[in-house]
Amino acid sequence: MITKKNSQPAILIVDDERNTREALARYLRPKYEVTMAEDGIRGINLVQRNDYDLILTDLRMPGADGMSVLDAALKKKSPPPCIVFTAYGSIESAVNAVKGGAFDFVTKPVNLDRLEIVINRALESKMLKDENRMLRKKLHNEFKIDCIVAKSAPMQEVLETVRQVAPTRSTILITGESGSGKEVIAQAIHQISGRKGPIMAVHCAALPPTLLESELFGHEKGAFTGAVEQKKGRFELADNGTLFLDEIGEIEPQIQVKLLRVLETRTFERVGGVEQVFTDTRLISATNRDLRNMVAEGKFREDLFYRLDVVNIHIPPLRERLEDIPILVKTFIDEFAEDNGKGQQSISEEALSVLCGYKWPGNIRELRNCIERMVVLSRGPLLQLDNVPVGIRGGESGAPAAISSTTLDLDRNEKMLILKALEECGGNRTNAADKLGISRRTLHRKLKEYSIN
Repeated sequence: MITKKNSQPAILIVDDERNTREALARYLRPKYEVTMAEDGIRGINLVQRNDYDLILTDLRMPGADGMSVLDAALKKKSPPPCIVFTAYGSIESAVNAVKGGAFDFVTKPVNLDRLEIVINRALESKMLKDENRMLRKKLHNEFKIDCIVAKSAPMQEVLETVRQVAPTRSTILITGESGSGKEVIAQAIHQISGRKGPIMAVHCAALPPTLLESELFGHEKGAFTGAVEQKKGRFELADNGTLFLDEIGEIEPQIQVKLLRVLETRTFERVGGVEQVFTDTRLISATNRDLRNMVAEGKFREDLFYRLDVVNIHIPPLRERLEDIPILVKTFIDEFAEDNGKGQQSISEEALSVLCGYKWPGNIRELRNCIERMVVLSRGPLLQLDNVPVGIRGGESGAPAAISSTTLDLDRNEKMLILKALEECGGNRTNAADKLGISRRTLHRKLKEYSIN
């Protein structure tokens, strides 16, 4: 992988004429990180293994020509612009190269002033395309509930609840195991809520009680040692927006009292202050603990629990929504392949089958980390069984279903999982539905949809 020095653009020069490529490299090196290839085959190799900001290639070379180098570049997830060199008598070939995807052409012998103008235009074009791509990705990831990857019936029910409650002012409690995606759901609720303020997150277990109180409600100057100036808390900063309190079950009783008052009156005092501060902040909290049991044990205030639990959204663990695993795997592969400059990647049927059979105690967080590791350590475009971490390959699993391979055909995968569950349950549909983490009614609908008798 190319490492850029001082953020210089990385340029690859592919030319079988030694004098030409070395002269170009000497001219360009003060401004760019330059790599040279002595022929088309070597150039294609470098293009496939590295990410360049620009490629300069001669058109006519023995073995693989410049068009082959161009084709390799265009297959990249984010193709770099290519400038082709051609002799005066081969301008028609250069024009065809531009029609085939090259950015521009420069005739030989190369006029360096002309080359520099074309290079600057090409890099500016790439920068604009990269910015547009990142903006589209950001908009997709941050402002659409559709970016939540979920196909299973349990998660579709969750998303339907999200759509219903997001525009309201109701307080929401999100429950579910660690790593199941509670914060992602909270972000989605805020983004489609229409609230104009920001969403702010506080992980309650990460702060001791005194710091957590100041973090939530702010403090006045001199309220305690080190309080050298007034500080606004998250309730104040998230005014007209959303405050997300993760691991709400970890907060101490004295903070529970203040939190209850905010929910009842929408007012609070900063630590060390007497002024009433009003806030129009929507509260979303999350926990992986059973708050009802904590109430019964006297560890959590009952009145606060009912204030928090106006709307409850339970996120099922990944093992109860097997249909989501293939599409999550594909999503994470695409994400980490792009982030790490790996180009297009896919996964073998055998490897995907193992992932679908694993229990995922760490839920989506564990799956995401697993796929990132597989992509980063992969040596080719296809993730194989030996790329799956040993702990998962030998982890607790049943005999996995025969999952569709490279194309990640979700309908076929779903059908195979249903058939496998029915086989393991001896045809008992109730047990098969329980195993798949779906209702019996949903299973009946799926059986009809896939013509399974």
